[in-house]
Amino acid sequence: MLLINCPYCDDALPELEFAYAGEAHIARPADPSKLSDEEWRDFLFIRSNPRGLHAERWRHIHGCGRFFNALRDTVSDRFLTTYPAGQPRPDVTKLEAAE
Repeated sequence: MLLINCPYCDDALPELEFAYAGEAHIARPADPSKLSDEEWRDFLFIRSNPRGLHAERWRHIHGCGRFFNALRDTVSDRFLTTYPAGQPRPDVTKLEAAE
């Protein structure tokens, strides 16, 4: 079982407390009505899905109910860090150096 740290509640809790909410840091188009059907499709459905470190959105559904972001290694399922939604993605080299 994965333990996920909610940056708002400051608790490491079982993954059953949380819901995955997709890739993090996806900016909504300023004017969606000006996008072609293909551009709108790409915004809605096309994601990077990398092997390795990935920025993700999560929601603490059985706790505070808030969305937050996490850096997770998709190969090992290891969470490097979690951080409040709206903050920029942390510098990975600083995180790895702190370990």
